[in-house]
Amino acid sequence: MSSPPTLLGALKPWSTWGKFNQVSFVIQQLLGKVQTATLVQVKSCTNEGGVSPFGFVDVVPLVNQINGDGTAQPHTTIFNVPYLRLQGGANAVILDPQEGDIGICIFASKDISNVKSTQAQANPASARVFDYSDGLYLGGLLNGIPEQYIQFGSGGITIVSPTAITLNAPQINLQGPVTQTGGMMTSDTDVQAGSSNISLVMHKHTSESPGSPTSEPLP
Repeated sequence: MSSPPTLLGALKPWSTWGKFNQVSFVIQQLLGKVQTATLVQVKSCTNEGGVSPFGFVDVVPLVNQINGDGTAQPHTTIFNVPYLRLQGGANAVILDPQEGDIGICIFASKDISNVKSTQAQANPASARVFDYSDGLYLGGLLNGIPEQYIQFGSGGITIVSPTAITLNAPQINLQGPVTQTGGMMTSDTDVQAGSSNISLVMHKHTSESPGSPTSEPLP
C-alpha cells in the first residue's frame, strides 16, 4: 500500500475546514506579499564620504525566505535604495554607508520611483504597494566597534580620528581654556596672544644680560 503524498506549501488540511479558516488562509497569503521592514546588508553605495548630493545603496535582506518544504531561499539584491542622511537645507552630517554595513530597510506603501527621479511631488509610477522595489535604507544596526567617532558622554564630547581632524572656516572661535596633553601644536600662519598682540613669529626674547639684548624666536 502506497503512502499518502507529502503535502507541500502553505495550504494545510485544516485551511479548508470551515469558512473562517478559508478566509484566514486567504488573508495570510495576501499579508505575505506585504513588506514592512527588515534587516539588510549593504553591498555597494554610490557615495564614499565626499561632499556630494544624496546617494543610493544596493542591499540584500538578511532574513531568508522559506519555501513550502522548509528550504531556505536567500533574497536577491535590491538596487537603487535611497539612504538616510541627516540634513537640513545646506547643512548635513556626511556619513555614507559602506559595504558590509547592516541596517534597516523600510518599504513605502506606494511606488516612489517618480519621486526618486525628480525629487518632487509626483504620482506613483505603478499600482504596486509595500514592495521590495520601494525600499528606504536607515543605517546603523548590529554593526561593530567604531574606530572614528563623536562620543557624547557624561564627561563631555569626545572626537576621535585615527588620522586627522580638520576644521575649515573663515573664522574659528574657541571659548574657554585649551589644554594640550600630547603631540605638537603647529601653525602655518602667525598667531597673536590676546589683546597684547604679541606675535608668535615676530616676537623677541629679552635677556637678563647687561644691556638687555634681544633674540628672535628659534626656528
